[in-house]
Amino acid sequence: MLLLNNARVNGEIVDIRIADGLIAEIGRLDGEGTDLGGRIVVPGLWDNHVHFSQWALSSQRFDLSAATSAAEAAAMVGATATGLLFVGVGFRDALWPDEPTVAMLDAATGERPVVLISADLHAAWANSAALLHYGFETDGLLREQSAFDLTRAVGAVDEVTLDSWAVQAGQGAAARGVVGFADLEMGWNLDTWQRRRAAGFTTQRVEFAIYTQHLDRAIELGLRTGTRLDDLLSVGRYKVLTDGSLNTRTAFCSDPYPGSDNRGLLEVDPEVLRGNMRRAIDAGIEPTVHAIGDAALAVALDAYASLGAGGWVEHAQLVADADVARFAALGVTASVQPEHGMDDRDVADRYWAGRTNRFIPLRSMLDAGATLAFGSDAPVAPLDPWVTMDAAVTRARDGREPWHPEQRISFAEALTASTRSTVEVGQPADLAVLDADPADGSLRSMPVAATLLAGRFTHSTL
Repeated sequence: MLLLNNARVNGEIVDIRIADGLIAEIGRLDGEGTDLGGRIVVPGLWDNHVHFSQWALSSQRFDLSAATSAAEAAAMVGATATGLLFVGVGFRDALWPDEPTVAMLDAATGERPVVLISADLHAAWANSAALLHYGFETDGLLREQSAFDLTRAVGAVDEVTLDSWAVQAGQGAAARGVVGFADLEMGWNLDTWQRRRAAGFTTQRVEFAIYTQHLDRAIELGLRTGTRLDDLLSVGRYKVLTDGSLNTRTAFCSDPYPGSDNRGLLEVDPEVLRGNMRRAIDAGIEPTVHAIGDAALAVALDAYASLGAGGWVEHAQLVADADVARFAALGVTASVQPEHGMDDRDVADRYWAGRTNRFIPLRSMLDAGATLAFGSDAPVAPLDPWVTMDAAVTRARDGREPWHPEQRISFAEALTASTRSTVEVGQPADLAVLDADPADGSLRSMPVAATLLAGRFTHSTL
């Protein structure tokens, strides 16, 4: 039993009594408990798209996000690289004036193995020593599956160490009001999360994704979306990729990228996609389909239409006008990452010129009746729903003018897309206590005084 006194909920000062992990009473109640001093209480926040091991690993790796050219990135690494293997993260090469090559990286790094992972995770840049060690061949960047394979190889940290970093990442997320996330890491996540739960990971609820290479195994085990394996761990969705990414110019689009015939990459044959989705649906595993380019999104929505089933789409960065209304009509949730718009606006203006009014068109999608679910795609963007919501509400960052401000949405709408409960009797006692009013300043820097998960404090500065 826990009593929260003097909480501000929907503009009113109330007390909140919590019992058995649920909100039992709200009102002016008898008893003294934890005094919130009139602080605003909102539902605990969810990140609906995280690569959690990659997010934990990124905190231990060299940040290349400031590099404005391949030469600068190589120089930064050459001046810093130490140890048996050096791993950098966060580079975005789409606007670089020069081409990242193996020879360039070799000249800066010598014989020490170096692997650099792009911000969007869809490309990797390695020197000759690393390529030889891990068994890859290329003159430039590895893209898509080869990049995923190399990223997985360099992420082979011992379980104890990686899990300790995961605990730290969970604590950091709790400090931002996060009570749950969907982990879309590319791996057999059941064993990973049962191990972490047994070792004491208790800061968030976790839903884990299932990929095509593990679909048969999941079906044989009877895993079904929504099944709770313990009080915090649940089975998530079947994740499948239809295309690549914008920065890597592998997002599958209706129009070619400027100066080429390249329309991106369709990762899976539509008939194969439908067959795998059908198997998952029949087994009770809800699909979630990665689709960034407008042509890929059309393939994903067409698949849902042909199957007569709803599900989720991840990213939906470039949305054709004709597809905006299809989300609601088909019962497909748009799982999107608004901060990608702030990261990618210049890249999109170059490679999707004249079409960026359709870049994650939040306002249009909501007005058409779509259900939005917000996430970060961490480590692509920070695992911080306040950053995500700020991008959705302002469509601006770093003092720049809003980018397509007609697609902004309200804070209330953004909060709904970032939560899975409400502050009402009978709801889970998953709560965030704020040290400022969201209406008064930047959401991006919102101070969180406390986070409760099922009525238990996972973070507090009270």
